[in-house]
Amino acid sequence: MRGPHLMLAKAKECWEQEHEEREAEKVRYLAERIPTLQTRGLSLSALQDLCRELHAKVEVVDEERYDIEAKCLHNTREIKDLKLKVMDLRGKFKRPPLRRVRVSADAMLRALLGSKHKVSMDLRANLKSVKKEDTEKERPVEVGDWRKNVEAMSGMEGRKKMFDAAKSPTSQ
Repeated sequence: MRGPHLMLAKAKECWEQEHEEREAEKVRYLAERIPTLQTRGLSLSALQDLCRELHAKVEVVDEERYDIEAKCLHNTREIKDLKLKVMDLRGKFKRPPLRRVRVSADAMLRALLGSKHKVSMDLRANLKSVKKEDTEKERPVEVGDWRKNVEAMSGMEGRKKMFDAAKSPTSQ
């Protein structure tokens, strides 16, 4: 339990020290910017002139303060409005389902490279042409289980099957 109390005490001490440093900086800044007034020995008209001069300076500073305050309020309102718009858009926007688009290779190259490049890519021209006869020759003969073949052809019945198979194509 001592840890949190010590941390709070240290934080309070740091905060007080920071506050004192700010006050000291403020006093130092004001001492640099504002010279001390010498009003002793001035006549009434000189004092009135000094008061008018000080009032003019106060008005200028007050106008600047008002302008800066108005800009800050405007920016704060604009930030708030933009945050609301972002929240609205985030809630309302739904991603559309993607559609499959068919694009030819030439159109894709035109889109990627621009219309200046005359690149045509005929993908079908580069394909190997295959004749129907070639596919029939290359097709392997179906190979079954050799054990069944041996059992079926063994004995007299097997020889009869072979004889009938050899005989049938010639009769047609």
